[in-house]
Amino acid sequence: MTAIKICGLTTPETLDAALDAGADFVGAVVFPQSPRHIVPDRAARLFERARGRAKIVAVTVDAEDALLDEIARTLKPDFIQLHGAETPVRAERARAVTGAGMIKALPIRRGDDFAAADEWDYHADHLMFDAKPPEGAVLPGGVGHRFDWTLLGDRVFRHPWFLAGAES
Repeated sequence: MTAIKICGLTTPETLDAALDAGADFVGAVVFPQSPRHIVPDRAARLFERARGRAKIVAVTVDAEDALLDEIARTLKPDFIQLHGAETPVRAERARAVTGAGMIKALPIRRGDDFAAADEWDYHADHLMFDAKPPEGAVLPGGVGHRFDWTLLGDRVFRHPWFLAGAES
């Protein structure tokens, strides 16, 4: 089954467009360095209209427990997307703090980058493969770039997975 996840939504118009187009997952980026950042209480008000229509995702980058707790209390997401350098141990802590499912974004540039998927077998509900950012980039991904999707080949993963990036 193919599912569609659209994150970085910050207005009622963009959220409604995603929902009307059939998005299965919609998300708020809770990361101040992102141009699509939205604070948890504003995200909670915006994404309430999506509850029951799509799964709600809070995209985070190396978030501390206090922020995860705030996200859990206000936004009440179905999933937390870990888009930083989080470890599986950190994912388990994030799950304990939020009670939400886990999506782990993995940066991909070469075929051997997929090896990281194995260590997430028991810690993530979904994987997301995103283009590895260039050295020194401010954002860890999610900027619409794509890696060579043919690297996926016939790979099989234990978990459902998402593919990030725009067709170019």
